[in-house]
Amino acid sequence: EVQLVESGGGSVEAGGSLTLSCVSSVGYTHGRTYMAWFRQAPGKEREGVAVMGFGGSQLYADSVKGRFTISRDNTKNICLLRMNNLKAEDTAMYYCAKGSALSLSDHWYKDWGQGTQVTVSS
Repeated sequence: EVQLVESGGGSVEAGGSLTLSCVSSVGYTHGRTYMAWFRQAPGKEREGVAVMGFGGSQLYADSVKGRFTISRDNTKNICLLRMNNLKAEDTAMYYCAKGSALSLSDHWYKDWGQGTQVTVSS
């Protein structure tokens, strides 16, 4: 069973930055391994934010393009989400997920972390 543990959330003012980290208990050993970040705000559906493939392919939600950057260190089983120029609407619980496609649909993700809260004050 894969365990994903997120960290790095917190409270920041609008315009600030945070870096979220996700550590996987299972190593990334093959090409069809996609790591993604999702978020869910109160009263809203969960939405995909960013995903990255083993070989470096990336996909971002339009709402975060140019502000968020996903990266991964396959040797350390870590996936990062650097979030710059944060806005109040970025406030949400952020989840790390491991899946089998370069997609922002949660349909493709089987393993999920417990989440880390990000709160942006305006």
